[in-house]
Amino acid sequence: MSYEVRSINEECGVFGIWGHPEAANITYFGLHSLQHRGQEGAGIVSNDSGRLLGHRDLGLLSEVFKDPRKLARLTGQAAIGHVRYATAGNGSVDNIQPFLFKFYDQSIGLAHNGNLTNARSLRTELEKDGAIFHSNSDTEILMHLIRRSYETTFLAKLKAALNEVKGGFAYLLLTEDAMIAALDPNGFRPLAIGQMKNGAYVVTSETCALEGIGARFVQDVHPGELVIIDDNGYTIEQYTTDTQLAICSMEFIYFARPDSDIAGVNVHTARKNMGRRLAKEAPIEADIVVGVPNSSLSAASGYAEASGIPYEIGLVKNQYIARTFIQPTPELREQGVRMKLSAVRGVVEGKKVVMVDDSIVRGTTSRRIVRLLKEAGAKEVHVRIASPPLKYPCFYGIDIQTRKELIAANHTVEEIRTCIEADSLEFLSEDGLIEAIGLKENAPYSGLCMAYFNGDYPTPLYDYEEKYRESLKEKVSFF
Repeated sequence: MSYEVRSINEECGVFGIWGHPEAANITYFGLHSLQHRGQEGAGIVSNDSGRLLGHRDLGLLSEVFKDPRKLARLTGQAAIGHVRYATAGNGSVDNIQPFLFKFYDQSIGLAHNGNLTNARSLRTELEKDGAIFHSNSDTEILMHLIRRSYETTFLAKLKAALNEVKGGFAYLLLTEDAMIAALDPNGFRPLAIGQMKNGAYVVTSETCALEGIGARFVQDVHPGELVIIDDNGYTIEQYTTDTQLAICSMEFIYFARPDSDIAGVNVHTARKNMGRRLAKEAPIEADIVVGVPNSSLSAASGYAEASGIPYEIGLVKNQYIARTFIQPTPELREQGVRMKLSAVRGVVEGKKVVMVDDSIVRGTTSRRIVRLLKEAGAKEVHVRIASPPLKYPCFYGIDIQTRKELIAANHTVEEIRTCIEADSLEFLSEDGLIEAIGLKENAPYSGLCMAYFNGDYPTPLYDYEEKYRESLKEKVSFF
């Protein structure tokens, strides 16, 4: 098979702070904790007494701000930042956020996590009205909607604009006198408020960033909410009451860091519960349990605990290797996988191995990991996946928008097992996943987006409806 190695990628993380003399530096540290959410580009916009300053570029956060003078010039007591992985828009620096808009009457910084499902329709409508876009990111659409609104106040304009955009979004805006956060009516992406010891308020995609800067958790931002933070503290308003919580289940399975909490649920605990439930649903006689680094280690430990099979470190990840799927030939991609991941021969040799992973996209990487284990002497490799089979595309902020990329969309579990060369293969059930996360017992709302597994989308797909219907007709063989 000559196609590229693909993994699931979430597109970005946002962080903002109001009321700290070192706002840009704190934002840098906050974004560092969110680097796993995007490695394509990064940027920061600061507010120095009403004057907005910004810097953004392609690359990792440390590369973007390698010259300390670039961060030093972002003075002021407020800032917002962004780390990006592209799902909408190409890899141009023009698409790196936060965007900084300077109008005759105000300046605004804007950062966005998610994907708009009616972006194409809105952009066409706006361009017909004379709007000029400087990027091909869907983020810029919100600003055009704000500026064309006939409402009298900025807050009213923003609320009206938020009711026009559809899909998954967590926005952070920085104006001359406030920082504003907004979450979509389904809360697809996590967004939390924290507070530092000096009283400064923080908004972040994940709570792990709060720990990194010494802030305490205050509360989650809930669906349909608008959070306004200024020198007087913070207030929360609803821009819509038509809400239904549907947190992206892949946040718990794969995206979020294990030390983050989402809607009151610790991500590591949820993943460990997934592993425990998987052990009950798909038991097997084996000698050791091995997790695929890094997001599957929690599930693997849960599987081992529930099954009584010893947990071992049988796979080691090189944290400093570049992505394998960008290599130009299959041979180089194969070498890239070997450089990225290696099997511990002294642990797996002669053993029946349970290999726990979080998901299977195309099956390519799973097959290569199975081969690594067998080449290292594993007698048998039984693959256990701590999520249901990925059968449907996502249109809310994950870079898989066609069934062509999903092996489970057109193949049975047995066919996938054959493809990845495993001795057995089992997936976690949908009910098992929901119960393992346990959101209903912990969240002020209840609900997960499970569309990737069952095609039950929480919202209309708008511009993607035709693309989705076409994808249902696709019949792609991975053999």
